[in-house]
Amino acid sequence: MLKENLEEVYQECESSGLFRDQDVTDLEKIKTMMKLSEANLEFAQSSKDIDKNSLQWCVIYNLHYDALRELSHIMILFDRKKIANHRCLFSYLCKNHPELDFDWNFLEKIRTKRNGINYYGTPVTKQDFKEIELQVNLYIKTLKNIIKEKLLVQK
Repeated sequence: MLKENLEEVYQECESSGLFRDQDVTDLEKIKTMMKLSEANLEFAQSSKDIDKNSLQWCVIYNLHYDALRELSHIMILFDRKKIANHRCLFSYLCKNHPELDFDWNFLEKIRTKRNGINYYGTPVTKQDFKEIELQVNLYIKTLKNIIKEKLLVQK
């Protein structure tokens, strides 16, 4: 599989019409999505005393990924955009929000690993999760802080 860089993916998503404009920013939807993201993360962080060989690490990985994806989705809702898939979502976020300083390769790594779990039955281990834990939590914290600031401004 040919690995595409950020520019190539962004251009492909844009030319395919996968970045769609929205008329309004639905603050109630954003607040609900924020709560769901936080619930995923709280549950994942309360469940880390599991055996290192357990398949439950797939669940922990997915919950962190989903929290990050939901928060990323919220960020683009503030831009009044709707994006068709996770890959385009992350490319849009990296390209249009350079202030976040998110690493495209990291986002691709966790996206493809998550797809491996969900679509190909490829398990992850505790070690797989530990490799991404610090960075994914940093990204989640960064997005949460920015979103909270944006919600305060919107009131």
